[in-house]
Amino acid sequence: MSKKEIVVLEEDVDISELIRNSVDLVEYARGLASKQVNMIQLMTYYSIGKWIVDVQQKGEERAKYGQRVIASLADGMTAVYGRGFSKSNLENARKFYLTYKDRITQTVFRQFAIEKNQTVFGQLEKDPPFKVSWSHYLQLMRIKDDSERSFYEIEAAESNWSLRTLQRQYNSSLYERLALSRDKDAVLRLAKEGNVIEKPEDIVKQPTVLEFLGMEEKAKYVESDLETALINKLQKFLLELGKGYLFEARQKRFTFDEDSYYIDLVFYNRILRCYVLIDLKTDKLTHQDLGQMQMYVNYYDRYVKMDVENPTVGILLCKEKNDALVEITLPKDSNIYTSEYKLYLPDKKELQQKLKEWIAEELGEDIDQM
Repeated sequence: MSKKEIVVLEEDVDISELIRNSVDLVEYARGLASKQVNMIQLMTYYSIGKWIVDVQQKGEERAKYGQRVIASLADGMTAVYGRGFSKSNLENARKFYLTYKDRITQTVFRQFAIEKNQTVFGQLEKDPPFKVSWSHYLQLMRIKDDSERSFYEIEAAESNWSLRTLQRQYNSSLYERLALSRDKDAVLRLAKEGNVIEKPEDIVKQPTVLEFLGMEEKAKYVESDLETALINKLQKFLLELGKGYLFEARQKRFTFDEDSYYIDLVFYNRILRCYVLIDLKTDKLTHQDLGQMQMYVNYYDRYVKMDVENPTVGILLCKEKNDALVEITLPKDSNIYTSEYKLYLPDKKELQQKLKEWIAEELGEDIDQM
């Protein structure tokens, strides 16, 4: 190789590194700018919403006066800026302030909206009061229950949900389904911290919703149909399962005592650091199904998992489960769980009522007084 060729190669390496570093910098800058723009937008809507409320409260006939304040402001802002400050947008700004008014101190509000002091952004970046986009908050503000709204905001921020994903999780009643799988203390924790995965029970939902499969609800179909549909929609199935799942295999074969067995779906949960075995049952759950899953879990615990990993979890997704049968069949410390699956979105009002009844029973209160 000549000296000239060596120089060319070295220059190519330098250029490649220059391109890589430049791309990384631009992506970082764009992400930073996007966060700042989002925070500025949210703080602006918050501040305008606060001013609207402050002015409205001075009116004697609040209902009529309040509507006139928003309509007049919309006309004035539209005259200056054109689009972006319609009456409906300003009503949302007012609602945003009323929903999240405890997030911003009077000092921070004054520095941003009155003094327009740029140093306030350092404080907002260090401890951001809002963590998702305006579009997300428009969806969140439709949720009346404070605990439920807080849960979805935390999950959307931590899991980086798109708006479409947030809408799907809300429509599938994720909060109610998780809450119905927990005790009352864990339900309260959902609102404060989101879905924290610490133990196997935290990954089970009641029910599991598989509406994304597009399968018709019919009296009879074979388990392989359901399994194939799940694999074809694996990304959406992982989203429904929850946090930390990694897919390993379908129809995982293992041989014991010269007999072969097949596990429908094998996952690994990196948060729990354990295998998760899923068996699909398109009929009513039986004690034989539970015994079979117990055998699968025992095999993985004894022959597959490493010493540093946690015990294997087994989940039976079934069309119809029987809690009494599960309780009498499995030991109390069993790592096996059952969940009914639904091929359609559950009735949200029905689940909310069920959750309300469950909480009343847990607290020993009259449901009509809640």
